[in-house]
Amino acid sequence: MYNFIDTIKKDFKSDSNLTEIEKIIFNVILMHIKDLVFLMKVENNRKFTYLFVNEEGKIHAKLADDYVGRELHMVMPKETADHLEKQYSVVVEKKLVYSFHDKVKIDKNTYVVGESVLTPILNDNNEVLYIISVTRDITERMQEKRKLIESQQRYKSIVDHNMDAVFSLDLDGRILSVNPTAFEIVKNKEHRIFELTIFDLFVQEDLQSIRSLFQKSVHGQPADGEAILCMKNNRELHLQFKTIPIIINACVEGMFLIGRDITEQARQEAVIKHMAYHDALTGLNNRSALKKDLKENLHFAKENNQPLTLMYIDLDRFKMLNDSLGHNIGDLLLMEVGKRLRQLNHPDYNVYRQGGDEFIILFINTARELAEDMARSILQLFKDPFHLNELIYFISPSIGISIYPNDSSEEEGLITKADTALYVVKQRGRGHFQLYCEEMDKNSNDLLVIETGLRRAVENNELNLFYQPQIDLSSSKTVSFEALLRWNHPTLGAVSPVRFIPVAEESGLIIPIGEWVIEEACKQIYMWNQKGYKDLIVAINLSAKQFQQPHLVEMIESLFETYEIDPNQIEFEITEGALQNAEEALAMIKRLKCLGVSISVDDFGTGFSSLMYLKQFPIDTLKIDQSFIRDVLTDQKDAAITTTILHLAHNLGLSVVAEGIETKEQLEFLTKMNCQKGQGYYFSKPVSHSEIEENYFM
Repeated sequence: MYNFIDTIKKDFKSDSNLTEIEKIIFNVILMHIKDLVFLMKVENNRKFTYLFVNEEGKIHAKLADDYVGRELHMVMPKETADHLEKQYSVVVEKKLVYSFHDKVKIDKNTYVVGESVLTPILNDNNEVLYIISVTRDITERMQEKRKLIESQQRYKSIVDHNMDAVFSLDLDGRILSVNPTAFEIVKNKEHRIFELTIFDLFVQEDLQSIRSLFQKSVHGQPADGEAILCMKNNRELHLQFKTIPIIINACVEGMFLIGRDITEQARQEAVIKHMAYHDALTGLNNRSALKKDLKENLHFAKENNQPLTLMYIDLDRFKMLNDSLGHNIGDLLLMEVGKRLRQLNHPDYNVYRQGGDEFIILFINTARELAEDMARSILQLFKDPFHLNELIYFISPSIGISIYPNDSSEEEGLITKADTALYVVKQRGRGHFQLYCEEMDKNSNDLLVIETGLRRAVENNELNLFYQPQIDLSSSKTVSFEALLRWNHPTLGAVSPVRFIPVAEESGLIIPIGEWVIEEACKQIYMWNQKGYKDLIVAINLSAKQFQQPHLVEMIESLFETYEIDPNQIEFEITEGALQNAEEALAMIKRLKCLGVSISVDDFGTGFSSLMYLKQFPIDTLKIDQSFIRDVLTDQKDAAITTTILHLAHNLGLSVVAEGIETKEQLEFLTKMNCQKGQGYYFSKPVSHSEIEENYFM
């Protein structure tokens, strides 16, 4: 039963979120309803496989116990599978909740009508990962409607035994009769039932909507809606209802209001909505809530000519605490920070957890002077230490501030300006605040722009991988590809890796970006494997900082399991700089080799080269840097170095890849020297995955 929860954990990596989800699914949905519940996994937009089915669903669909992972066509008749696949495809395309009815023939004279509601679950990239299908048997309700029209003689039996509340009303809304379920709802009223109108039962906030739907039925059209009924002991009942006009001799003489108690469903929806807009760890509003609220508050500020302040807060030295004391202590600190940020003395503000140790606060109707006061108040909140279990820890916030309308009139602009101010605070020593000013942009250099952009490059889907073919020089066949990172910035355009990779290394952003690269490559290999291209090898670069991460191997192993990667399909490229600490490097390479991957040394000959590590380390390949290949025909030293590397590799049993091959003459030289593989513009520039499929797999 918990297999599909494990799958969701892998996709969303948020155990805290899943704790609440599990409570909802198992304590409410699955244990208290008899509806048919199907959780389908969406693969490649048009492939739907069973992930979880409740017991009622298994019985109805006649599924065997090994249904998990099977596609619709594997367990259903073709006609039924085609029909369901068509319905699921509508959800994938529209990314919205979708419902449909099915009429199923049980025997010669019996039919069952089911109402299925398909709800998509999307990731941060707005892709449908899962579809939850809840099917309810509505046969009885359909029969009741038909019988009410077909036979007046059956009316009392149908109404009196209906599990839903049924009210018979005149054209003024006065209650003429009720069934037992409806009587239970209104019996606590001080007046007799038939002295009340239907409008006396609903809360004041819903009356306008109720009257509007009522008038629609007065004019002969059925209508449906949801509203809240007032119950005894100040209880509220969420009612899903339908008003049906009673038409006699082409005239509307009255109507039925048929209602169903959906209080529990409404509670579930409220919980799910809360989860969608709140951070599970701190209880604060999350990034989704920020986007929604910032848009609404900015619109209100513009209409009412009011200022709006946005503060971007980052915790100083949080990473050090998290790494040294563990994630549990880090989580405790984040929760305590959230509590303190909610203690500000301001009439109208909201706190959001942007992610990690970053928080954003929106102050409504707040100009510069009050914003500075609030920033000082925030700093004051952090003067006292945090008590984390038995530890006492001091931490300070750095705060960047932007204000509408002075700094920007757009949502993203306000966030970016505050982030720029935060960067200045970090550069100037941390632990204080800074308001954004234009001079920051004028004085900031290219590194600031690049680093600020890199912080959101993954989130904004600006990064992508290109693949450069690697050729077997003896057969001229493409045998592998090197995954190369590319960045398309919304204003800078295509940013060269020569510009942004050093910034990522310097800022530490190379760690999350590097993890993204590995996962993206694994995803692509998985998709190629699914299409039958299973013999390819992809080389992935590991930075020196990535190479030093203690959990690197566990992360890679997890991705291999998630995307069903054969380790033989992966080659990790490391630079010589990562090998300088021989003891740590040897331990890490051995752990990687235990996974079954290949290891190559990139840009060989340009860094701290040592014959000792070639002897000690279990390396598979050397890559000759393109700086040697470029002048290999005209520079005797480059030719000698290249030749020496090739001889050395051959004698040590290592393969060699020559980078930067651009001419036929270079290729002939390397082929003559028995270089195994090469890559460069002579063969192909780095290309997209679609071009790889079109040019190399077809």
